[in-house]
Amino acid sequence: MKETILKKAGEIFLKYGFKSVTMDDIANDLGISKKTIYKYFKNKVELIDETVSYFQTDMHKTITTICGVGHNAIQENFEIKKMFRDMFKNSDDSPMYQLEKYYPKTFKKIIANEFLVFKECITNNLEKGIQEGLYRTDVNLELITKFYLSLMLSVHDSNLYTYNKNTMNQLELQALEYHTRAIATEKGLQILQEQLEKNVN
Repeated sequence: MKETILKKAGEIFLKYGFKSVTMDDIANDLGISKKTIYKYFKNKVELIDETVSYFQTDMHKTITTICGVGHNAIQENFEIKKMFRDMFKNSDDSPMYQLEKYYPKTFKKIIANEFLVFKECITNNLEKGIQEGLYRTDVNLELITKFYLSLMLSVHDSNLYTYNKNTMNQLELQALEYHTRAIATEKGLQILQEQLEKNVN
């Protein structure tokens, strides 16, 4: 039951926002009593904290699966981008912004974890791209990893952008293109162009 609550809460939070959704909303959507939710979570803050952690873990598993398929480095990044697009397709606002504004403790925790997980993911992708001849051999792996992490996080900064689900998707796509063009070889640029043509919305 706890996992069922986490899954449903995650769907509702992403669709309607972390602040506006109540425990009653989640209970009604699941067809259970609010008391049942409180058997597993002492309050809404704890539910949000565990829901975000649950979805983050699930997201990392999906990324690991994508990385194991055998795509080239550039295609791999676009497949991961698609995963994020599909995950947040019903969100009209940036979930990261909502967490930062209303639940800063949960936000800090998720960011710390993202840096650990995605730092390794990005570095592995860079090494793979260099081996495949898609990225330049002279790139500074540590610096480029930090640049790309900072770039992707800035996409979700409401002080810089006004959001809806379409603009967020476009910003993420443009950030990925910007990152790739900065490090790609001629061969890599050709594959980038193919991916951009496939991902025209």
